[in-house]
Amino acid sequence: MSETTEPRLLGSQISLFDHALRLHRQSPDAPLARDGEPYPDEDLHRSSAEPPEDRRLEGMDVAVVLDAHFARADAAPAELADAFHGLYIPIHHNEHIAAAALRADLRRVRRTGRWLVRHGTDRCAVTVGLALLATDWAEEDIELIQTIGLLSGHFGPLAAKALRRKLGGEALLWLAQRVAGWGRVYVVEELCQWGVSDAARAWLLRHSCDGDFLNGYFAGKVATAAHLHEAITGLDVDDDLIDNTSRMLNIMAQCSGMGMTLERYPPARVVLEAHVGHLARQAPATGRYVNAAAIADHLASKAPEQIGCAPEHRDHLVRSYLAVLDREEWCQAVRADLHRNEHFYAWFADNVAARLRLRAFTGGET
Repeated sequence: MSETTEPRLLGSQISLFDHALRLHRQSPDAPLARDGEPYPDEDLHRSSAEPPEDRRLEGMDVAVVLDAHFARADAAPAELADAFHGLYIPIHHNEHIAAAALRADLRRVRRTGRWLVRHGTDRCAVTVGLALLATDWAEEDIELIQTIGLLSGHFGPLAAKALRRKLGGEALLWLAQRVAGWGRVYVVEELCQWGVSDAARAWLLRHSCDGDFLNGYFAGKVATAAHLHEAITGLDVDDDLIDNTSRMLNIMAQCSGMGMTLERYPPARVVLEAHVGHLARQAPATGRYVNAAAIADHLASKAPEQIGCAPEHRDHLVRSYLAVLDREEWCQAVRADLHRNEHFYAWFADNVAARLRLRAFTGGET
């Protein structure tokens, strides 16, 4: 018995698609717990193949296997079930793999891609199958791609690319609502590039940022693609929009090296002015307090020209945020919550609160 097949006999034979589908049915409107990890093939992937030193060669050996397979007219998709294990398999779009798909008969590419995604028990084969489907336009594959895309940390990049290629804007939105972490980064970025429908814009503006630090990769893209400056200064402003704007502004204040920062966001001053005005009319809540304080701290520490405004405008923004944060009801709200995360609030008190002299942490009374 070969070393390749022996671990498979010892492990689970459930396909990764069935694994994703089973977990999805347990919580159909939320991301999979732990992104579906561990996958059923975990024992086969304790270590992974290293990419070639010359990154231009990535995927070339996979393309060789595909070319040989498609050159045989009688080759069945199942013959590829273990063919890619041990090779380095790119999880993003790869030109060599795409070229191999385009060299082959379209019907066979579709049939092979569908079989590998639906029945593959090894993530290597499933990834290649998804890469094949990502070269095609067939809309009937959308549900298949969405389901495997729920295992988003690994399959998210290709699933998002495939759905966008199939003009699946609503399908992308469906997946974006059900992934987190890196998966949300991949899907939201594709959603922003696809062209934002009314439904997608509403979700992006209100629910795209979940507080994960990885949101820094796409917060600025969301603000731009969904026209945040128009929404936050418009008439249809609700708590969800204000809260997500708080998260976006907080993220953009500290995501240097990841994505667009406030300094590089042209409507920053307009959005900040509108946001603090709406914040003043919201009920106090700990999350709102922390985000607003982080925004004010960032503004206070930056030169006015770095956020595209005159000194008096910057100072006015900081004072406006502090006026809300120092209200008695806002102070009481955050003080009541200090015990929930003592380590965070100890850091917050010694840094953000100390720099801003926030009344909730200095013991001041009205």
